[in-house]
Amino acid sequence: MIKPVELFRDVIKIIDQTTLPELVRFEYIYNLEQACEAIKKLKVRGAPLIGIFAAYTVVQIAREIKDRDLERMKEILRSSIEELSKTRPTAYNLFFALERMRRVVNTTQTKDELLQNLENEAKQIDDEEKARCEKMASHGVRFLKEKTRVLTICNTGYLATNHIGTALGIIYRGVKEGRIQKVFALETRPLLQGARLTMWELKENGIDATLITDNTAGLLMAKGMIDAIFVGADRIAANGDTANKIGTYTLAVLAKYHNVPFYVVAPTSTIDPSTPSGKDIIIEQRDPSEVLGIMGRRIAPEGVNALNYAFDVTPYELITAIITEEGVVEPPFE
Repeated sequence: MIKPVELFRDVIKIIDQTTLPELVRFEYIYNLEQACEAIKKLKVRGAPLIGIFAAYTVVQIAREIKDRDLERMKEILRSSIEELSKTRPTAYNLFFALERMRRVVNTTQTKDELLQNLENEAKQIDDEEKARCEKMASHGVRFLKEKTRVLTICNTGYLATNHIGTALGIIYRGVKEGRIQKVFALETRPLLQGARLTMWELKENGIDATLITDNTAGLLMAKGMIDAIFVGADRIAANGDTANKIGTYTLAVLAKYHNVPFYVVAPTSTIDPSTPSGKDIIIEQRDPSEVLGIMGRRIAPEGVNALNYAFDVTPYELITAIITEEGVVEPPFE
């Protein structure tokens, strides 16, 4: 497994996910500006991975601070954490990780300890996500009957988590245990994370999968070709409403109509208890150019408008269960 984010002694190394699958391109992050650009441009993406990367970025910024006065260092770090928090408004893991790094900044008493404490905390966040992924896979495979045909949207594997993954982690474990007969992946418009990233991951791991257009999902359910749906999450509200990649809500409605189990797979670092319901989740809107073109090639006429929501919210009533590292939660989610 290639690590999409790694912290080295003097730099953060990432895979630029915008160039996959044509090119596996590594990039090196030295400062706050480069880190913010990497998140905004989706070179680093996936809620858990964004949190890990943001934590490592705080470490990298601390390394680069020339002023050794403790209070001045803390001031720079707090400001940097605030800038990082503005990069993606929907993914809760970003805020979860940054709050932990902010706490280290605020509680460290000496400048000699500050960098080491930040590095320890960032690595712990990464290690904890690994453990969460493994536990979620263990909890989730029990929902796979023999020869299950599964469907997933977007990318929720190691490119999104730095480890085995959330929804895709269950699929990896299910294939390994011989419980999965067929994997279907939605292409996931407009940025094709399913076609580009999930299919690349599965192929790299020797797993045969079939790519379908987003609007083919309903037909496959009507034909009885889907036994279970596993999706990730970018933020889960206190009542169980779940924000995830745009198109997930549509998928959940179709699943409900066709009586196909619909599972949300996410670590507890994605659950935001301070957000009462999905109505309170901020939904990111991205540049319309992502809808007006594909991979840099324009497909719509010049002068037309486009609306580009990056996420939608699936109401808790449409979710069969939420699978976390702490166990499986079934309705009522509160």
